[in-house]
Amino acid sequence: MNILDRIIIDKKREVILKKSIIPVSQLEASVFFGKKTISLSQNLRNSHSGIIAEHKRRSPSKAEINYSFTVEEVVKGYENAGACGISVLTDGKYFGGSLDDLLLARASVTIPLLRKEFIVDEYQILEAKAHGADLILLIAAVLTREEIKSLSEFAKGLGLEVLLEVHNLEELQKSIMPTLDMIGVNNRNLKTFEVSLDFSKQLADQIPNDFVKVSESGISSIEAINELKSYGYQGFLIGENFMKTDNAGKAATEFISKLI
Repeated sequence: MNILDRIIIDKKREVILKKSIIPVSQLEASVFFGKKTISLSQNLRNSHSGIIAEHKRRSPSKAEINYSFTVEEVVKGYENAGACGISVLTDGKYFGGSLDDLLLARASVTIPLLRKEFIVDEYQILEAKAHGADLILLIAAVLTREEIKSLSEFAKGLGLEVLLEVHNLEELQKSIMPTLDMIGVNNRNLKTFEVSLDFSKQLADQIPNDFVKVSESGISSIEAINELKSYGYQGFLIGENFMKTDNAGKAATEFISKLI
């Protein structure tokens, strides 16, 4: 069993437990259910930088990235730096995140927020909406085509955008459907944690132009982004590269200023 399999087993159990104590009606009573979401796909189409900056304390491949910042400090720094949107990890066991991080981010900034999570159930999409997210992530590696369809349709019904993450051609081909807004290529193999930008380059031509192309993980240089732009990518998700510094916002500012 690989790490991704373990995460999904734990996540399904977590959702069952949450459902047993927090009813859907409570989530739907959130003030955010009546608020219009902000479009990340539109921001990326209109941006020169295309940066989606991530709040991430740790990961399965790195026990600790950074625990010294508050969520507010990080996300305000990212917004001031000119990020198009912010990705907020909400998984606790493996990434040190929480839904409270998403809520605090929403209270701190006005740019689009992605709930970065291993979504396996509509309940998690309701949670995302209730805590101020503008879009969700669906990971093709852990979902069937039917699940991607039903979950993306459910998200769109709540006014949320959908970023679908793929890692290979098989995942991409099974997933293309009109209820997606963005297709992201994860340069990190979630089963082996090998990282290579070649994954994004190889799949670029296979992604229809109806979708905003996003390259995720392993991006640490201006040169890499400029090269990926030539393949049609408009979004670039960067987390560890900023979070591992003493000042994530400052690092993002310096990075983005070289792209504009």
